[in-house]
Amino acid sequence: QVQLVESGGGLVQPGESLRLSCAASTRIFSVFVLSAMGWYRQAPGKQRELVASITSGGRTTYTDSVKGRFTISRDNAKTTMYLQMTNMKPEDTAVYYCNLNFNGGDSWGQGTQVTVSS
Repeated sequence: QVQLVESGGGLVQPGESLRLSCAASTRIFSVFVLSAMGWYRQAPGKQRELVASITSGGRTTYTDSVKGRFTISRDNAKTTMYLQMTNMKPEDTAVYYCNLNFNGGDSWGQGTQVTVSS
């Protein structure tokens, strides 16, 4: 069982930046290292969508709306994943969730609210 805890959400103005963190707790270090991870978000009235993902080898993917603005990364030594968000837009407003996939099983964090508004 892997527990994930997100942090770093908040209220920012359009054009500003924010960094989300996802700390994973697992007694088996290799579980984190070998896992694929991702950031999802869900806006009110909309389905949850995949924002960015990163494989165990560090390969990344992004949804089109955040390409060039968001950067996903991971620090295996700290068992933590990050999402650096820049030039934020009101449409980025959502609850952001981190996900860890290991051996076909998913773990989810509780979510952190991100609001972009002037």
